[in-house]
Amino acid sequence: MEGALHPMRLKQLLHFAAFPKLNKTHFIFRNTRSFSTTRCASSPAVAGARNRRPSSSQTSTSDREAIRAIRIKKVEELRSKGLDAYAYTWQRTHAANQLQEIYRDLGNGEEAVCESDRVSIAGRIVARRAFGKLAFLTLRDESGTIQLYCEKEMLLSDQFEHLKTLVDIGDILGAEGSIKRTEKGELSVCVTSFSILTKSLLPLPDKYHGLTDIDKRYRQRYIDMIANPEVADVFRKRAKIISEIRKTVESAGFIEVETPVLQGAAGGAEARPFITYHNSLGQDLYLRIATELHLKRMLVGGFEKVYEIGRIFRNEGLSTRHNPEFTTIEMYEAYTDYESMMNMAEEIVTRSALAVNGKLIIDYQGVEISLERPWRRETMHNLVKEATGIDFAKFEDLTAAKEVALQMLNAGGDNQNKSSIEACPSVGHVLNEVFELVVEPKLLQPTFVLDYPLEVSPLAKPHRRHAGLTERFELFVCGREMANAFSELTDPLDQRERLEDQVRQHKKKNAALVSEDKSKKVDGDDDAYDVNLDEDFLTALEYGMPPASGMGIGIDRLVMLLTNSVSIRDVIAFPVLKTPRV
Repeated sequence: MEGALHPMRLKQLLHFAAFPKLNKTHFIFRNTRSFSTTRCASSPAVAGARNRRPSSSQTSTSDREAIRAIRIKKVEELRSKGLDAYAYTWQRTHAANQLQEIYRDLGNGEEAVCESDRVSIAGRIVARRAFGKLAFLTLRDESGTIQLYCEKEMLLSDQFEHLKTLVDIGDILGAEGSIKRTEKGELSVCVTSFSILTKSLLPLPDKYHGLTDIDKRYRQRYIDMIANPEVADVFRKRAKIISEIRKTVESAGFIEVETPVLQGAAGGAEARPFITYHNSLGQDLYLRIATELHLKRMLVGGFEKVYEIGRIFRNEGLSTRHNPEFTTIEMYEAYTDYESMMNMAEEIVTRSALAVNGKLIIDYQGVEISLERPWRRETMHNLVKEATGIDFAKFEDLTAAKEVALQMLNAGGDNQNKSSIEACPSVGHVLNEVFELVVEPKLLQPTFVLDYPLEVSPLAKPHRRHAGLTERFELFVCGREMANAFSELTDPLDQRERLEDQVRQHKKKNAALVSEDKSKKVDGDDDAYDVNLDEDFLTALEYGMPPASGMGIGIDRLVMLLTNSVSIRDVIAFPVLKTPRV
C-alpha cells in the first residue's frame, strides 16, 4: 500500500497525521498567524449532526491504511530510540477536573511555581497545534480536558522534536510540569517532560463526517465515546441510576440475589426465548426471559424481600424501545399487595431522577414531564372508556366486542389493527388491544394503569372486588411501559390452570402460523415457538408461597427517560446489531 503512494501524497498524509485542522476557538492563542491544527469532535454541537448522512469526503480506506502504516513506522522509530510505545504504568497526581477546580482562582498570566504545584497527568490527545518553538495539545481524561503548554526550552533533550514528529491525535500521553493560566484564561500544564503511553495507530474521525453513521456509532462505541464525551456521560448516569436503585430497595430491607441465566424452561413472561444446547447434559437450555419464577422460589424458601438486577434475553425484534438483551430489576415482597409496589415505583424513579438531574421536572424530547408525587392511578377500563367512549365491562359476547372495537378504530383499511383485533380470543384481550393502540401512546405523564383483564395476566392474583380482573398495574411515562407489577398469584391449582391454558392458546397460535401461506414469509420471519410448563415452579407453589407483591422495572427505559435519550441503543453501551456483510 505504502509503496504505491506518490512521494507528494505520502508527505501530505504525514503532515495531516500530525497536524490536521482545528477549530480556532479551541485554543487560547486564536488570533496568532495561521498554522496547521487538529481537533477531535467533542462539542455538544456534534449531537445535532448525528443524523446527517455520511459524506463521501470521509477518510477513505486507502488513506486510513496509509496513515496506519505511517504510525506503525513511528512505533518502530520510538523503539529504535529505546522508548516503549506501549507503557506499563504512569503515576498520576491529578485528574483534569481536579486541576481545574484546585486552580480555579489562578489569575490570567499567573503561574504556580511552588514545588507542591508540580503535577503529573495522563490522557488522550484530542487536539494539537504547533509552530516554531511552541506546541499546544489538548489532553482529555475521564474527568475532562486540560491544555498542555509545550515550549522547546522547557523540555529535556530532543523531546520537543519527538512531540512534533512522533505524537499524533489519539495518542495517550503522560505529562509532568507546573501549572499556569495563560493571558487568555486557559489553565495549562507547562510540560517539562512527557511520555507516549499508548501509540494510536488509527486516526480518529473528523468532526463533520466521521460520526454521522448511526450504525457505526453503535458498532464502534469506543470511537463514539472518544469523539463525543456526552455519549460517555449517559453511561455514567446509567451507573448512577442503578446504584440509586440498589440504595433505594436495600434501604427498604430487600436482599439482592442471583438466579440462573440458563434455564431448563423459559418462564415468567410470554416471549420467544434464545435456545442453546448443553453438550454434557445433552439437552436444550434457554436464556431467561424473566427472573420472576426463581425469585418466587426464594419467597417459598423463606426470604421475604428479594430483588435481582440482571440481563433478560428475548429473541424478538429490535426497535428504539427494544433490544434482544436488556436490564431489569425484579423485586418481590411477602405479605404485601400491588399497592405497596406503586409506592416503591414512585420512590425508585424519583430518587433516581434526583440523583442524576437534581430535579423532578424533566424534559424528554421536548415534552415537560413532572415526576412530582403522587402519580395518577386509573383503571384500564376507565382509561379506554375515557378515550373511546366504549365500556368494555358491559360486553360478554366476544364477537360484539370485536365489532365495536373495529368500528371505533376504523380498521377496515388497516390490516394490522384489523388482524390484531380479530385474533383476540377473549373480551379481555380486545380491551387490552384497544388500550395499547389508542390509550398507551397518549400516557405522557406518569400514570399507573390498574386492574388488567385476567386473560392477559396469568401470574397475577384475581381482583378481590371485580370478577374477571386482576390486581395488576403497569406504569407508563411518555407512552412507554416502565414497570409491571402484581399482587402475586399464590394458589398453585389456579396457577397451573392458567399456565396450562396459556400453553394451549400458544399451541393454537403456532398451528395457525404453520398453516399460513409460507410463500408470504421471508427467512427468519417465523413467529412459531414452543412454550412449556415449569413444573418445578408449580411444585414450589404447592409447598406454599406467602401473600406477596412483585414488580419489574425496565432499567434501560428508565435511563432513556432520565437522560433524554431517544433510542434504547443510546443507553446500552454495546447494543445488539446485525453483523455487517463482508
